[in-house]
Amino acid sequence: MKVEIFSDVVCPWCYIGHARFAKAAERFRDKGGSIEVTMRPFQLDPDAPAKGEPLIPSMERKFGPNARQMIDRVVGTAAEEGLELDYDRALNATTLAAHRLIEVAGRQGLGEEMAGRLFRAYFSEGRDVSDPGVLAELAAEVGVTDTGEGAEEVREQLARARSLGISGVPLFLFEGKYAVSGAQPVDTFAAAIDEVAERTGQTPITQLAAPAEGCDDDGVCAV
Repeated sequence: MKVEIFSDVVCPWCYIGHARFAKAAERFRDKGGSIEVTMRPFQLDPDAPAKGEPLIPSMERKFGPNARQMIDRVVGTAAEEGLELDYDRALNATTLAAHRLIEVAGRQGLGEEMAGRLFRAYFSEGRDVSDPGVLAELAAEVGVTDTGEGAEEVREQLARARSLGISGVPLFLFEGKYAVSGAQPVDTFAAAIDEVAERTGQTPITQLAAPAEGCDDDGVCAV
Protein backbone atom coordinates (compact mmCIF):
# COMPACT_ATOMS: atom_id res chain seq x y z
CA MET A 1 0.00 0.00 0.00
CA LYS A 2 1.34 3.41 -0.97
CA VAL A 3 0.65 6.32 1.37
CA GLU A 4 1.64 9.94 0.77
CA ILE A 5 1.73 12.22 3.81
CA PHE A 6 1.39 15.93 3.03
CA SER A 7 2.78 17.90 5.96
CA ASP A 8 4.95 20.77 7.10
CA VAL A 9 7.70 20.39 9.68
CA VAL A 10 6.41 23.44 11.60
CA CYS A 11 2.88 22.02 11.94
CA PRO A 12 2.27 20.52 15.40
CA TRP A 13 -0.67 18.44 14.22
CA CYS A 14 1.50 17.00 11.44
CA TYR A 15 3.99 15.86 14.09
CA ILE A 16 1.21 14.35 16.20
CA GLY A 17 -0.62 12.89 13.20
CA HIS A 18 2.51 11.25 11.83
CA ALA A 19 3.22 9.65 15.21
CA ARG A 20 -0.32 8.27 15.39
CA PHE A 21 -0.27 7.05 11.80
CA ALA A 22 3.05 5.30 12.40
CA LYS A 23 1.46 3.28 15.22
CA ALA A 24 -1.44 2.27 12.97
CA ALA A 25 0.91 1.38 10.13
CA GLU A 26 2.91 -0.83 12.49
CA ARG A 27 -0.28 -2.70 13.41
CA PHE A 28 -0.91 -3.34 9.71
CA ARG A 29 2.64 -4.53 9.16
CA ASP A 30 2.35 -6.82 12.17
CA LYS A 31 -0.61 -8.47 10.40
CA GLY A 32 1.57 -9.07 7.34
CA GLY A 33 0.65 -5.94 5.40
CA SER A 34 3.09 -3.69 3.59
CA ILE A 35 2.99 0.11 3.59
CA GLU A 36 5.28 2.39 1.61
CA VAL A 37 5.23 5.95 2.96
CA THR A 38 6.31 9.00 0.98
CA MET A 39 6.53 12.38 2.68
CA ARG A 40 5.14 15.25 0.60
CA PRO A 41 5.72 18.98 1.15
CA PHE A 42 3.22 21.62 2.20
CA GLN A 43 4.03 25.16 3.29
CA LEU A 44 1.81 26.67 5.94
CA ASP A 45 3.57 30.01 5.63
CA PRO A 46 5.38 30.58 2.32
CA ASP A 47 6.31 34.06 3.59
CA ALA A 48 8.00 32.84 6.78
CA PRO A 49 11.36 34.51 7.52
CA ALA A 50 14.45 33.17 5.79
CA LYS A 51 16.23 33.02 9.14
CA GLY A 52 14.68 31.62 12.30
CA GLU A 53 12.92 34.03 14.64
CA PRO A 54 11.21 33.28 17.99
CA LEU A 55 7.87 31.64 17.29
CA ILE A 56 5.76 32.81 20.21
CA PRO A 57 5.78 36.54 19.32
CA SER A 58 4.51 35.72 15.83
CA MET A 59 1.77 33.54 17.33
CA GLU A 60 0.79 36.30 19.73
CA ARG A 61 0.52 38.71 16.82
CA LYS A 62 -1.69 36.25 14.95
CA PHE A 63 -3.84 34.87 17.77
CA GLY A 64 -3.68 37.57 20.43
CA PRO A 65 -4.08 36.79 24.14
CA ASN A 66 -5.37 33.29 23.41
CA ALA A 67 -2.01 32.17 22.00
CA ARG A 68 -0.68 30.70 25.23
CA GLN A 69 -3.87 28.76 25.92
CA MET A 70 -3.77 27.33 22.40
CA ILE A 71 -0.11 26.36 22.84
CA ASP A 72 -0.80 24.64 26.15
CA ARG A 73 -3.53 22.55 24.57
CA VAL A 74 -1.43 21.23 21.70
CA VAL A 75 1.55 20.65 24.00
CA GLY A 76 -0.66 18.49 26.21
CA THR A 77 -1.99 16.50 23.26
CA ALA A 78 1.52 15.90 21.96
CA ALA A 79 2.68 14.72 25.38
CA GLU A 80 0.01 12.00 25.28
CA GLU A 81 1.81 10.64 22.20
CA GLY A 82 5.20 10.84 23.88
CA LEU A 83 6.22 13.98 21.96
CA GLU A 84 7.80 17.06 23.53
CA LEU A 85 6.83 20.47 22.17
CA ASP A 86 8.80 23.44 23.51
CA TYR A 87 7.29 26.57 21.99
CA ASP A 88 9.49 28.82 24.09
CA ARG A 89 12.51 27.60 22.10
CA ALA A 90 10.88 27.13 18.67
CA LEU A 91 12.05 29.35 15.81
CA ASN A 92 9.71 30.39 13.02
CA ALA A 93 11.40 30.03 9.62
CA THR A 94 10.83 29.02 6.02
CA THR A 95 10.66 25.27 5.46
CA LEU A 96 11.56 25.01 1.76
CA ALA A 97 15.09 23.79 2.43
CA ALA A 98 13.81 21.29 4.98
CA HIS A 99 11.34 19.90 2.44
CA ARG A 100 14.10 19.59 -0.14
CA LEU A 101 16.14 17.58 2.36
CA ILE A 102 13.17 15.29 3.05
CA GLU A 103 12.82 14.76 -0.71
CA VAL A 104 16.48 13.77 -0.96
CA ALA A 105 16.13 11.49 2.07
CA GLY A 106 13.09 9.84 0.53
CA ARG A 107 15.15 8.79 -2.47
CA GLN A 108 17.48 7.07 -0.02
CA GLY A 109 14.66 5.32 1.82
CA LEU A 110 14.89 7.66 4.81
CA GLY A 111 12.11 10.18 4.16
CA GLU A 112 10.08 9.39 7.27
CA GLU A 113 13.17 9.32 9.44
CA MET A 114 14.33 12.68 8.11
CA ALA A 115 10.92 14.25 8.63
CA GLY A 116 10.79 12.89 12.17
CA ARG A 117 14.21 14.31 12.97
CA LEU A 118 13.18 17.71 11.61
CA PHE A 119 9.98 17.69 13.67
CA ARG A 120 12.00 17.01 16.81
CA ALA A 121 14.62 19.62 15.93
CA TYR A 122 11.97 22.28 15.40
CA PHE A 123 9.56 21.53 18.22
CA SER A 124 11.81 20.12 20.93
CA GLU A 125 15.28 21.54 20.37
CA GLY A 126 14.75 25.09 19.13
CA ARG A 127 16.79 24.45 15.98
CA ASP A 128 16.56 26.72 12.93
CA VAL A 129 15.30 24.38 10.20
CA SER A 130 16.15 26.96 7.55
CA ASP A 131 19.85 27.00 8.47
CA PRO A 132 22.03 25.03 6.00
CA GLY A 133 24.45 24.09 8.77
CA VAL A 134 21.67 22.72 10.96
CA LEU A 135 20.20 20.78 8.05
CA ALA A 136 23.58 19.28 7.20
CA GLU A 137 24.02 18.16 10.81
CA LEU A 138 20.56 16.61 10.98
CA ALA A 139 21.04 14.85 7.63
CA ALA A 140 24.28 13.32 8.90
CA GLU A 141 22.54 12.10 12.05
CA VAL A 142 19.88 10.32 10.00
CA GLY A 143 22.43 8.94 7.53
CA VAL A 144 21.25 10.98 4.57
CA THR A 145 23.70 12.07 1.88
CA ASP A 146 22.55 15.48 0.70
CA THR A 147 23.00 15.51 -3.07
CA GLY A 148 21.77 19.10 -3.38
CA GLU A 149 18.89 17.92 -5.56
CA GLY A 150 15.15 17.92 -4.92
CA ALA A 151 14.19 21.59 -5.24
CA GLU A 152 12.29 21.10 -8.50
CA GLU A 153 10.47 18.07 -7.13
CA VAL A 154 9.41 20.05 -4.06
CA ARG A 155 7.99 22.80 -6.26
CA GLU A 156 6.12 20.20 -8.32
CA GLN A 157 4.64 18.55 -5.25
CA LEU A 158 3.59 21.89 -3.74
CA ALA A 159 1.77 22.61 -7.00
CA ARG A 160 0.24 19.14 -6.93
CA ALA A 161 -1.06 19.73 -3.40
CA ARG A 162 -2.78 22.88 -4.64
CA SER A 163 -4.23 21.05 -7.63
CA LEU A 164 -5.65 18.37 -5.33
CA GLY A 165 -7.35 21.09 -3.31
CA ILE A 166 -5.33 20.42 -0.17
CA SER A 167 -5.76 23.42 2.10
CA GLY A 168 -4.72 21.93 5.44
CA VAL A 169 -2.32 19.38 6.82
CA PRO A 170 -1.62 16.71 7.73
CA LEU A 171 -3.31 14.89 4.88
CA PHE A 172 -2.79 11.19 4.26
CA LEU A 173 -3.39 10.10 0.67
CA PHE A 174 -3.75 6.35 0.15
CA GLU A 175 -3.03 4.91 -3.29
CA GLY A 176 -3.51 8.37 -4.77
CA LYS A 177 -7.27 8.00 -4.27
CA TYR A 178 -8.40 7.96 -0.65
CA ALA A 179 -7.76 10.78 1.79
CA VAL A 180 -7.72 11.08 5.55
CA SER A 181 -7.34 14.60 6.93
CA GLY A 182 -5.90 15.69 10.23
CA ALA A 183 -4.29 14.08 13.25
CA GLN A 184 -6.80 11.26 13.60
CA PRO A 185 -6.77 8.79 16.49
CA VAL A 186 -4.67 5.67 15.96
CA ASP A 187 -7.78 3.48 15.65
CA THR A 188 -9.19 5.72 12.89
CA PHE A 189 -5.96 5.44 10.93
CA ALA A 190 -5.93 1.67 11.45
CA ALA A 191 -9.51 1.38 10.17
CA ALA A 192 -8.70 3.51 7.13
CA ILE A 193 -5.66 1.37 6.32
CA ASP A 194 -7.76 -1.80 6.54
CA GLU A 195 -10.48 -0.28 4.37
CA VAL A 196 -8.04 0.82 1.68
CA ALA A 197 -6.52 -2.65 1.72
CA GLU A 198 -9.94 -4.01 0.64
CA ARG A 199 -10.66 -1.37 -2.02
CA THR A 200 -9.45 -1.29 -5.61
CA GLY A 201 -10.31 0.47 -8.84
CA GLN A 202 -11.80 3.71 -7.48
CA THR A 203 -10.49 6.89 -9.05
CA PRO A 204 -11.78 9.93 -7.10
CA ILE A 205 -10.16 11.04 -3.87
CA THR A 206 -12.55 9.84 -1.17
CA GLN A 207 -12.57 11.10 2.40
CA LEU A 208 -12.45 8.04 4.65
CA ALA A 209 -12.93 10.01 7.87
CA ALA A 210 -14.23 13.39 8.93
CA PRO A 211 -11.42 15.95 9.05
CA ALA A 212 -9.63 16.21 12.39
CA GLU A 213 -7.40 18.89 13.84
CA GLY A 214 -4.68 20.24 11.58
CA CYS A 215 -3.22 23.44 10.15
CA ASP A 216 -4.59 25.40 7.20
CA ASP A 217 -2.81 27.21 4.41
CA ASP A 218 -3.28 30.56 6.14
CA GLY A 219 -0.85 29.36 8.78
CA VAL A 220 -3.64 28.86 11.34
CA CYS A 221 -3.31 25.73 13.49
CA ALA A 222 -6.06 24.28 15.62
CA VAL A 223 -3.95 24.59 18.72
